[in-house]
Amino acid sequence: MPLFLPSPSQGAWYIGPIPIRGYALSILTGIIVAFLIARRRWRRLGEDTNQLENIGLVAVIAGIVGARIYWIIIEWRRYFGPDGTWYRMFYVWEGGLGIWGAITAGFLTAWLLCRHYKIPFLRLADVVAPAFLIAQGIGRLGNWWNQELYGLPTTLPWGLEIDLAHRVAGYEQYATFHPTFLYEMLWNFAGAAVLLLVEKRFRLGRGKLFALYIAVYATGRFLIEFLRIDPVQIVWGLRINSWPTLIGGIFGIALFVWLLRHRPGPNLPVERADEAAPGEAADGEAADSEAADGETDEGETDEGETAGEADEVADADEAGDADEVAEAGDPDDTPES
Repeated sequence: MPLFLPSPSQGAWYIGPIPIRGYALSILTGIIVAFLIARRRWRRLGEDTNQLENIGLVAVIAGIVGARIYWIIIEWRRYFGPDGTWYRMFYVWEGGLGIWGAITAGFLTAWLLCRHYKIPFLRLADVVAPAFLIAQGIGRLGNWWNQELYGLPTTLPWGLEIDLAHRVAGYEQYATFHPTFLYEMLWNFAGAAVLLLVEKRFRLGRGKLFALYIAVYATGRFLIEFLRIDPVQIVWGLRINSWPTLIGGIFGIALFVWLLRHRPGPNLPVERADEAAPGEAADGEAADSEAADGETDEGETDEGETAGEADEVADADEAGDADEVAEAGDPDDTPES
C-alpha cells in the first residue's frame, strides 16, 4: 500500500468557547522563531535590541493587517461580488492572508520606524531577511492544518491526503495532491540557509541580503503557483498571485545588482565601525580614526598643520628650544582625529 502524507483530522481545539486554531499557532510560532533569530543577529552587530523589539512588534501588527487587506483585494468577489457578503471580510477566523501584503506593510512600517530611530533600514532588513524566510516556512504549516492551498492531484509517495469535504470543486474524485505547503516550506528553509552561507562567504551586507531574500522567495513562489489549484482570478494567463510574485522577483534581482555596485561591503558590528569601507558613514556606520590611540599617520596633518611644521616641531624639541616649539604649534592644541 503506497504511503502518503496524512492531513490533520482537525484544525482547531476549543478551551470552552475559545478556539485554538492550528493556523494561528503556526503563524505565531513562525513570528516568535523569527524574532529570536533576528534579535541574536542584531545583538551580534552591537545594536540596541530594545529598538528591534519595538520595531518588530509594530511591524508584525502592520504585516498581519497588510496581509488581510491584500487578501481582501485579490478575493474581493467573496465579499463584494454578486454572492458576496461584505462584512465577512472582518471574519479573520475564517482565514485569508496574503504574504505579499505582509511583506509590503511589514517592511514599510519597519522603514518608517528606522527613520525615527535613525537606524539604517537596509542594515535591519539584512538581519531580518533569513529569519523572515524561516517564519514564512513555519507559517505554511497553517495550510496543512486547514487542508487548503494544495496542488494538482498526484500519486507520488509524498502526495497529501485531503478529506472529501476540503477538496476543490472538480477534483472530488482524487484523494492525494501535491503538498505545495511542504514545497514552499522546504524552499524557504533552504533559502534561509543559502542566505546565511553567502552572507558569511561573500560578506554580503548593506541591503544585498534583503534583495536576495526577495529574489529567492519570489522564484520559489512563482514556480509553486503553477501547481496550485485553489480557485483564483486568472490575469493574462497567470494566477493573480503570480504577478506580484514576478514583479517582486525582478525587483529583488535589480536591487541586488544595484547594491553590489553602489553599496559594497558587509554590515560591520558597531564596535568595528572603524573598519568600515568608504561611504558606509552615509548609512550611519561612520568610521573612526584609523589609529585607535588617536595618533595621526606619518606625514598626515591635522587642521592645517603641514608636514614641514611637524618636522620643525620635532627639530625644535630635539634642540630644546621652547620658543621655536611654540611658534610651530603646540601639539596639545591639535584636534583628535
